[in-house]
Formats: sequence, structure tokens, C-alpha cells
Amino acid sequence: QVQLVESGGGLVQPGGSLRLSCAASGNIFSMTSMGWYRQAPGKQRELVAAVTSGDSTNYADSVKGRFTCSRDNTKKTIYLQMNSLQPEDTAVYYCHLRALRSGSYRYDDYWGQGTQVTVSS
Repeated sequence: QVQLVESGGGLVQPGGSLRLSCAASGNIFSMTSMGWYRQAPGKQRELVAAVTSGDSTNYADSVKGRFTCSRDNTKKTIYLQMNSLQPEDTAVYYCHLRALRSGSYRYDDYWGQGTQVTVSS
């Protein structure tokens, strides 16, 4: 089994910052993409940022220049530093991992349980 455990969500005022973390564990043989998605009420889940195994990072246009996504492969952990947060950033943030389990022949997608980020005064 592969587990993703997220932390770092909460309530913050507009213009504030939060840092999310997501640690992967289990019988992981290889990881490719790690990233963050978010889902606001009444909206579809959308990509926020993702880091490939080659350390190439993609960001949603709405967060470029404000959010920084990074990964530590030795710790199997991904981070999302969120600065200049705005009310429209309010959502449940989900960690995503595409990985190959030991003994498996295919890569599968794994998701964290989600952490709430609320930006409000």
C-alpha cells in the first residue's frame, strides 16, 4: 500500500502565507510526478502545481509567482509554499503521487485525504 499524509492547511488572512507538506510512505519502488490539486465548493478539481521526476515544475496560471512547489525525494515529501494568498485560493488541497509499487508492473495514481485552506478576513 501507498499512503499520502498531508499537513499545513488552515485559516489565513488575505495576503498571508501557508506551507503544505505531503509525505508518501509504503512499498514505493519509483515515483514520477508529485503535485498538488485543489477543489473549491461547486468546482472541479484542478491542478495547482506538479513536479516531475526530472524536477521540472508546472504551475497553474492563477498561482504563478505566488506559490512554490518543491520535492525531497529522499524523504518522499512534496511541499507547497503559498504566499500572497487570496480568497479565491480557498479550497481543499489534495496531494497527488504517480508511483510504481514494489512488485507491480504499472504506475498508479495516489491521493491524499485533502487539507482545507481558507483565506478570509
